[in-house]
Amino acid sequence: MQIRDRIREFRRIRADLLRPNPKNWRTHPQAQRDAMCGVLAEIGYADALLARELPDGTFELIDGHLRAETTPQMEVPVLILDLTDDEAAKLLALHDPLAALAGTDEDLLTGLLSEVQTDNDALRSVLDGILAESAPLSSAPSDEGPPPEVDVPEVYQVVVECCDEAEQQTVYERLLGEGLKCRLLML
Repeated sequence: MQIRDRIREFRRIRADLLRPNPKNWRTHPQAQRDAMCGVLAEIGYADALLARELPDGTFELIDGHLRAETTPQMEVPVLILDLTDDEAAKLLALHDPLAALAGTDEDLLTGLLSEVQTDNDALRSVLDGILAESAPLSSAPSDEGPPPEVDVPEVYQVVVECCDEAEQQTVYERLLGEGLKCRLLML
């Protein structure tokens, strides 16, 4: 497999000159905005935004919308990509979800989180959330013991697929007329 390098150049561009991507599907709740402010305050920029140059010479974001919104007057690090409209849309759709597919080494994560110190409430909340999510469910204490046995009676049913609600009503009424016990369901 031949892999192309699509990074054309690295630039520093004032964030408010980067056009938000009209197809950006990510939203940024206040908790995330607060945490981003905390990271930028405690660490600063440690990653580049991704953008592509449009035919009119402006730059359209592909990744980094929240960082750009958070620091609009600042010159920010930007990787300029050589992508078509279709490729930019594909990267916009896949960039964050691909990162989310990564697994977790619980021991390494727990060790890392124990080393991270912050006085920022928003960052502390994010770190506590990560720790809570990573706690194995099997380690939760249980006083209940095994679940009780449940007797589930056998039930024999027939599902009739109808093309619309009117046909469903007709079949239902016919079966009721034959003395059968029926329920209407929509799946």
